Amino acid sequence: MSTASAAQQIWDDVDAYFTDLLSLNDEVLTETLRESEAAGLPPIYVAPNQGKLLHLFARIQGARRILEIGTLGGYSTIWLGRALPENGRLITLEYDAKHAEVARRNLERAGLDAITEVRVGPALESLPKLADENQEPFDLVFIDADKVNNPNYVEWALKLTRPGSLIIVDNVVRGGQVTDTGGDDPAVRGTRAALELIASHPKLDGTAVQTVGSKGYDGFALARVLD
Repeated sequence: MSTASAAQQIWDDVDAYFTDLLSLNDEVLTETLRESEAAGLPPIYVAPNQGKLLHLFARIQGARRILEIGTLGGYSTIWLGRALPENGRLITLEYDAKHAEVARRNLERAGLDAITEVRVGPALESLPKLADENQEPFDLVFIDADKVNNPNYVEWALKLTRPGSLIIVDNVVRGGQVTDTGGDDPAVRGTRAALELIASHPKLDGTAVQTVGSKGYDGFALARVLD
């Protein structure tokens, strides 16, 4: 077994241990993944312990309104939705209509269809429409969509939040490629631009964290909106 394969096996084993010990799976979440796999969705959902981390961020934040950019099959949406109070609201944006339909079924099975809404279409078209509705600001924004548009999503998150809101950007390490200043990978370039925006924007106070686990080597950025 190669060194990389051995490391991945350790990461998988540790994540499995955490998942079992902390009871991070249940039938609804398991069925959500089964349904997503059966529908042919790519297996790029967050790991159970990462989903619980999102849930805890939302609970700590006291979030009543959550915006998610990138729904896939609704796995992370369920984790976030479960953190909301009864009068809470979660809007999630999904480019692919097929993915959105799978997510709606999964959210209904989870009993979250009354407080969640899946909007279909390019997020950069959905976000201006959302802003035009003049809804209450979001308390938490989770960005996990096409990486090339990450800086645009961060900019829109700023417009749709309030001082004290939390912005989370997933997959910012890209297996270590984020340090490649001369590369031409659009996902890496978009990720770097988003991190540079967080670093330089006067209304954002942020950090980024590397992670390893069943989803490989990656990480996330976390930013708080300032006054």
